[in-house]
Amino acid sequence: MSDETPAGTTPAPGPAIPAALTDAPGYQVRRLHQAYLALWARAVDPTLTGPQFAVLTAVRAAPGRDQRSMATAVALDTSTMADVARRLETRGLLVRHTAAADGRRKLLYLTEAGERALRAARYRLDLLDERLLAPYGAERRGELIRLLTSLADHWEGLSEDPAP
Repeated sequence: MSDETPAGTTPAPGPAIPAALTDAPGYQVRRLHQAYLALWARAVDPTLTGPQFAVLTAVRAAPGRDQRSMATAVALDTSTMADVARRLETRGLLVRHTAAADGRRKLLYLTEAGERALRAARYRLDLLDERLLAPYGAERRGELIRLLTSLADHWEGLSEDPAP
């Protein structure tokens, strides 16, 4: 049996998305996230991930901070942070030094290659952000970011709350 549509006919439309999904904030967030990941890979960098970019950005802002505090700064759990830092170090974008006072703490620093990669990705990300927010004027963009930040803060607080 062929998957081709016979000439002169229109393919049948896909199933309607139930309102129970389209009205759910989590569903819309997942759609945004999936679209963002696809756009990131095409427009920003196919090998540097969003979390890696966040770590490089945080390290540039505060060189010499330890992995644990950087994990908190970029909203990663400590085991994911250790993996991201190791991958960035393997690629030569980051160096980790053991803290003299506590051998368990790893202090993070960008390399020159990390600086270059971050600058290039930041430029492409700025272009992507412009495309992503194109439907909104400057005032609405600021409000949208404030709303998204407030919602993220609220959801993070809920995820830390032991009560359902």
